[in-house]
Amino acid sequence: MSGEIYMAAAAALAYEKRLEVTADNLANLQTAGFKRQAVSFRAYALDAENNARQVFPPYPAVSDGSRFWVAYEARVDPAAGPLKQTGNPLDLALNGPGFFAVESPEGIRYTRRGNFTLNADGVLVTQEGWAVQGEGGEIRLEGGQAAGGRAMISVGRDGTVRVDDRDVGRLRIEDIPASALARAGNGYFLPPPGGGLPLEAVDVAQGFLEMSNVDAVRGMVEMIEILRGYESYQRLMRAVDEMNAKSVNELGRSA
Repeated sequence: MSGEIYMAAAAALAYEKRLEVTADNLANLQTAGFKRQAVSFRAYALDAENNARQVFPPYPAVSDGSRFWVAYEARVDPAAGPLKQTGNPLDLALNGPGFFAVESPEGIRYTRRGNFTLNADGVLVTQEGWAVQGEGGEIRLEGGQAAGGRAMISVGRDGTVRVDDRDVGRLRIEDIPASALARAGNGYFLPPPGGGLPLEAVDVAQGFLEMSNVDAVRGMVEMIEILRGYESYQRLMRAVDEMNAKSVNELGRSA
């Protein structure tokens, strides 16, 4: 493969990755607690001493395509999404920083998806059945209305959970640096090295859900831009291929 075609193919693959991420963002437009991803790229080439160095457009001519490559990185956008009022006392949202801590089969996970429920034992759990963590472990709401009881469930802005006038726990809410956010699937994030960061103050909204932070209009504009960029590199590869074929044919006739 010629260097020109290799470089164009590498750029086309980068656009393909960006398309994949943007499509995933748009598919989760209505997913509670979803955080969009953004993709960044860096192009590298080996110099005469075989040292990798970052290069910028317009890219230098590369006769050997294997000496040029594009690396990409998908990062999570931690920006808050809009709050949607549901009236469900077990729907919780966070105003400001922080993540709810839950106990998954693989250990602690963090999420902004606060559409919680109660299991048969009266434990506050996620939709997957994972126990939502309080500062002292799982939170039991025995007798709460959501479990078929008559008691009132209330959650204070500081995360204190009450059944009637009785405190039953305080939500474990911790933060993760934006640079350390690593997705674990289904709106969950892996704990950073050393665990989450404690927060001095939190603001919990009961009866609300934080929705996706994906902007539909922005996402569609990105899709159009990506498709045009991808098509431009496809045309470039065809043009280079046709030029090479023409050169071979011309040399064949002149021989």
